[in-house]
Amino acid sequence: MALDGDEYISSVSWIQEGNTLAVGSSDATVQLWDTTNAKLLRTLNGHSARVGALSWNRHVLSSGSRDTSIIHHDVRVASHIVATLNSHEQEVCGLRWSPDGTKLASGGNDNALCIWNQMQTTPMHKLTDHCAAVKALAWCPWDRHVLASGGGTADRTIKLWNAQTGSLLQSTDTGSQVCALLWSTSEKELLSSHGYAQNELCLWSYPAMRKVKELTGHSARVLHLAAGPDATTVVSGYTALNNAPRQCGTR
Repeated sequence: MALDGDEYISSVSWIQEGNTLAVGSSDATVQLWDTTNAKLLRTLNGHSARVGALSWNRHVLSSGSRDTSIIHHDVRVASHIVATLNSHEQEVCGLRWSPDGTKLASGGNDNALCIWNQMQTTPMHKLTDHCAAVKALAWCPWDRHVLASGGGTADRTIKLWNAQTGSLLQSTDTGSQVCALLWSTSEKELLSSHGYAQNELCLWSYPAMRKVKELTGHSARVLHLAAGPDATTVVSGYTALNNAPRQCGTR
């Protein structure tokens, strides 16, 4: 994939089933790629600034942008924009559909966390308990109402929410910027990755949110986490001059 001039890739997301990769960029577009044949399928327009967050819900791709909006794209049809959501006041930096596809969580640089019901354009809840940007979002795999969110440098907390009622269940001060969150599917545990000043991974027991393990070794903030198919291996991505993913076991 090639971009013009100083443009850059700002987000990526795989479709749940199939070989389609969505790529958001700083030129305000989203490209859909057939990764098997290395072929560009189509380009989705609609935003006016970089697309920093993407999340799939079957055939609907949701994109969040620096223009403060969230757009739902039905990738099966030519007129792909089926809804536009406007509740954030600054860049949308986190998006995550629940596993059952009934709710969307969005986090913004305005420190707000919004929970949306399916394709509604008004949020069920707009939660303002964080005091920094909300990029890290993760839905609990065994309790569909539990959502975890992580705050930036000025916040440093992981918060657990009842997404149905909007009530705060728990808040844990991690001591550093929360960049990404990942629930274990084999244990009742939550993995968090961090930036300033620790650049580490932490494993927390649920529901006590007791830290059970620290994983160190990164030299810069750990922005991304992805679970391996065995449910015990995690790949982490960090920002550095020699940027490279690392693989680690949580057990």
